[in-house]
Amino acid sequence: MRIDKFLWCLRYFKTRNMGTEACKKGHVKINGKIIKPSREVYVGDAIILRKNQINYELVVLDIPKSRVGAKLVDIYRKDTTPKEATAHTDLLKFAKEHYRKKGMGRPTKKDRRDIDDYLDTDESE
Repeated sequence: MRIDKFLWCLRYFKTRNMGTEACKKGHVKINGKIIKPSREVYVGDAIILRKNQINYELVVLDIPKSRVGAKLVDIYRKDTTPKEATAHTDLLKFAKEHYRKKGMGRPTKKDRRDIDDYLDTDESE
């Protein structure tokens, strides 16, 4: 099976074209070598995939016949990605939530007045 199709089947990309583009840009390596989208994948291959600033490390356990459900992905690959790789994105997610909770929308008039009062008191000191 082609590497772009394999990554699409395991739900790393929404479309095969996105998988093909990642291979062309050099974001996919098999056994340490940058490869073309048409490269065949075999059982036991070590894949390194760079996506969303994270280097995912995978080992191919089996080749699927077609796209699989999210619950069945672990049958076909072993994820050896270190935990430190995803820790950075978790920190960024929490940092964004700190400023304003999701769904709160724009600041209200009261929020605006509080901000203005805070800024006015800082300037007078």
